[in-house]
Order: sequence, then C-alpha cells, then structure tokens
Amino acid sequence: SSHFGSSGLGSILLDRFACCVAAFSVASTMAAIGTCVEIAHKLVTFPQGKTQTFCNVIKLGTFCRTVVWPCLPPLLMYQYIRAKDEDYYMTEVLYYKSGSKDAKAFYDTSRIGISGHWRIQQDMETIRAAANSE
Repeated sequence: SSHFGSSGLGSILLDRFACCVAAFSVASTMAAIGTCVEIAHKLVTFPQGKTQTFCNVIKLGTFCRTVVWPCLPPLLMYQYIRAKDEDYYMTEVLYYKSGSKDAKAFYDTSRIGISGHWRIQQDMETIRAAANSE
C-alpha cells in the first residue's frame, strides 16, 4: 500500500525513496546509499519502458547533440572572458584608487599564470613567511 494515495510504479519508487531517506540515519549508511543509487537508476531508466517514450528519449538526445552542445562552448568561453575582464577591471580600479605608481604590485605580468595577481602574491608571501619563520 502506498503512502502517497496512488498505486503504480512511480508511487512505489517514491515509497522506496522515502524509506531510503528514513533509513539514511540508521547505522548502515552505505547500504542506504546503495539503495538510493539503485532507486535513482530506476527513476532514470524507467522512461525507456514504452516505445513512444523511448523515441522521445532519442529525439531529446538528438536535440541536445545538434542544438545544445554546439551552443555550450561559445557560452562558456563568453562567461570566462567576462569573468577575466571583470577581474582585470577591478584590479585596474584598485590600482588607480591606490594612487600607486607601481603597476607590478597589483599584477606582475612576468610571473607564471595567475601568480602575478596581487591577491595571490599576498597569499604566497604569507605562506612563505610562515614556512620560513624560525
């Protein structure tokens, strides 16, 4: 009998999931995690049960491969460039407002990778001072 008021595979899986969550606080944590993974796998593979649903899964996969996937790399590159640009802009504003004439104190281009950033330089100096203290 289902606690959710309806019968069917969905309610049975939800009942098992609720029992899994309740069993999570019991000493056999690994067994509970295994049960949760098993139920999650059944929920994911259940839509392939009917022919029409199987065709819809194929259509969704085709859509993802032809539309979604080609759009992701440019979007991710755009986000990366925006984040870098914002970081450089903030460093430039900090340099300007500090009144300093030493730009390398804020971003040293002669250092490798991100280690030229003023915050990384400060953190590395703190680590170096703590490691070399006697």
